[in-house]
This record gives sequence, C-alpha cells and structure tokens, in this order.
Amino acid sequence: MKQNVIDDYNLLSGQQKAAILMMSLDEEKSAALFALMDDEEIKELSVIMASLGKVNSNVVEQLFAEFSEKLNSAGTLIGTYETTERLLSKSMDKDRVAAIMEEIRGPAGRTMWDKLGNVNEHVLANYLKNEYPQTIAVILSKIKPEHAAKVIALLPENFAMEIIMRMLRMDSVQKEVLDGLEKTLRKEFMSNLSKSTRRDSHELIADIFNSLDRNTEARFMDALEDRNPESADRVKSLMFTFEDLVRVDSQGIQVLLRNIDKDKLAVALKGASETIKELFFNNMSSRAGKIIKEDMEAMGPVRLRDVEEAQLYVVNATKELSNSGEIVISEGKDSDELVY
Repeated sequence: MKQNVIDDYNLLSGQQKAAILMMSLDEEKSAALFALMDDEEIKELSVIMASLGKVNSNVVEQLFAEFSEKLNSAGTLIGTYETTERLLSKSMDKDRVAAIMEEIRGPAGRTMWDKLGNVNEHVLANYLKNEYPQTIAVILSKIKPEHAAKVIALLPENFAMEIIMRMLRMDSVQKEVLDGLEKTLRKEFMSNLSKSTRRDSHELIADIFNSLDRNTEARFMDALEDRNPESADRVKSLMFTFEDLVRVDSQGIQVLLRNIDKDKLAVALKGASETIKELFFNNMSSRAGKIIKEDMEAMGPVRLRDVEEAQLYVVNATKELSNSGEIVISEGKDSDELVY
C-alpha cells in the first residue's frame, strides 16, 4: 500500500499541525499535554496522529519555526496507530487507552450501538449465535431495526424465534446492565474485530485467483511460483475450487442444493470429475438426479468458459453458506478437523 506523504506545509490543517507537534515532542511532554485534555479532544487528535503517514523534514522544520519551540526530535516523522498508542499509554491507564484506540480503529460511530450498526450482519450474527438469547435480545433492541432484521434472518430459525419472544417480553433495561454489556462488547467483540479486519494478504490473493478463469489463474500462479514459490504454495492451500467440494459433507451438499440454481449446477457438472458428480447425485433424490443428468445430455457440448462460470457460481455459494455457518468445510488435512 502506498504511504501517505505530507510535503506541503501550507496545506496543513490546524489539527494536523497539532498532531505533528505532538509527534515531535518527547514522550514525557506529549504525555503531560494529553493529561490536560478531555477524552473527546484526545480522540480527535489521536485520529489525526494515527493517519498522518510520512511527514517530510521540511514540513517539520517550518512547524518548528511557527511554534518557536525547541523540539527534541527533528526530521521525518511517521504517525501510526502503534506510535499513537504508545504515547497515550504514558499518560493514562490501559483501559482508557484501549477505549480510545478502539474508537479510532473500529467501525464508525460515536457510541457502541452506532458501531454495531456498522458491523456486517454476517460478522455480527456469527458472534451473537454463541450468546444467551436474552443478551442478544438486548443488543438487537439497541440497533436499527433494519440491521437487526438482517442479523435475525441469519440465525437458526428456532433460536431466532426465542430471541424475538424475549424482545417482546422485555421491559426497560437497567442502566447498569447496559453499561456492563457495552463494556463487554467493547472489550471482547470490537477489539477482536479491529484485529480480524486486517486480512491476510495470501487469503486475499487466493480469493482473487479463485475468481479468475482457469487459463488466467494458471498464468498468474506460474508467474507467482517463479517469483515466490513459498507464497505460491500458501495461496494454493487457501484456494477453494470446484473440486474441493469433496471437503463438504453430505448434509452440507444437501443445504447447497437447496440454495443454488439447478440449471447452473447442470452446466457446472459438465466439466466435473466423476467424484464430484457422484457427490451431488448421491445427495439428490433419484428423480432429481435423473432430471439433471437428462439436462446435461440435452445441452450437448458446452463452452469451457460457461462451465467455469457455473462452477465459480457454485463455489461462491458454498463459501457464502460456510461464512454464515449453514455448512461446514473440512480442512482437508484431517477428516476430523473442521473450519467454520
């Protein structure tokens, strides 16, 4: 990723100047200044500090002149989340630092409930499915109805109905309960979310390669193997292809069959191995299997591009169902090891 560079002093805002000044001071002086600020001031300044990027030395020198102060560190500065967090730690306790850094790292929103409203419904549902129904009822009652609806739709139906019944019977929630729940969400969920959103680059490339046609994917993979064999091996291990459907158990294949277009499946199976064909046919009724086989015969020769597009459609549907917890994909290394 290209790093942001600040090289024109005249374009700096007042907040950026204050942030650069704080980054230029030694830690004790920065800590003393932070101690004089309230939380909102610290949050605003911390956001700017964490997003500064690289500040050229000529900009720092002009700042020295403007403020007419002797600074202890000269030259280029780099503002990052880590350096900001380290400076804050000098003047306040860990819990307060964690809360401030979570605010500037986490999803947008001033309150915890605002932030939850900006969390993807699949991520939120996956977290909540392990909580008590009463806890989930309180959380869903505090976020926007349209977002709560998306989350409820992703939970198992019986479990979702239990939550709905709790919401119907729920009276006003005591402030102490809300405060405790908010603290728990901030500590256990939002902090983990900010870490988990830093996606592994190999996983990203694997997903990109999965979406390419086979010829293009093979071309890029060959080039990657020439330049970095170790990365190529890791990307291969992370890719999920149509033939990898053997890692889905019978129950999962039946769930998949209920959620995909049968015409597209017929096209996808035209280019599949006998193992994959048997996997699908063994999980269909005799009548359904007969219809798909007849459709495959009736369509005659099919362009490779159409087969690949149909197979990608099935693969993407499989991954979506896996992400929502409706099916399980085995790791592949050990039949007893599962990935959720």
